[in-house]
Amino acid sequence: MKTLNWTKRRDGKCFKLANVNLADPYFIDLEGVYIIWYEGKNHTVVRVGQGIIKEKLSDHQTDPRIMTYKSHGLCVSWAMVLPLYRNGIERYLFEKLKPIVGFRYPNVPAIQVNLPWDQPL
Repeated sequence: MKTLNWTKRRDGKCFKLANVNLADPYFIDLEGVYIIWYEGKNHTVVRVGQGIIKEKLSDHQTDPRIMTYKSHGLCVSWAMVLPLYRNGIERYLFEKLKPIVGFRYPNVPAIQVNLPWDQPL
């Protein structure tokens, strides 16, 4: 298993997708994988993906297929991942989490990783 450092707020809570400040310089050149979900009895995953985090999350903030779940309080977390591992990690996330939106999963062997809610504060 590959251990990822999933991003969370300083208080340990998740970032809300609608409120992430993508203009922050932190996002310059940030690439990796991400998960969008909402909490409840279980974590219901809406979307997983990879790429330039700022661009992907900006697209998802205005995507009606994703924002239809906004009232549930959409959470988002991302982890920096080298391009070499991204396809395998995205495939694992897709197969493990079965997101509501999206159907892409790369045709490569899955690379197992930890999940944001498994990570201690």
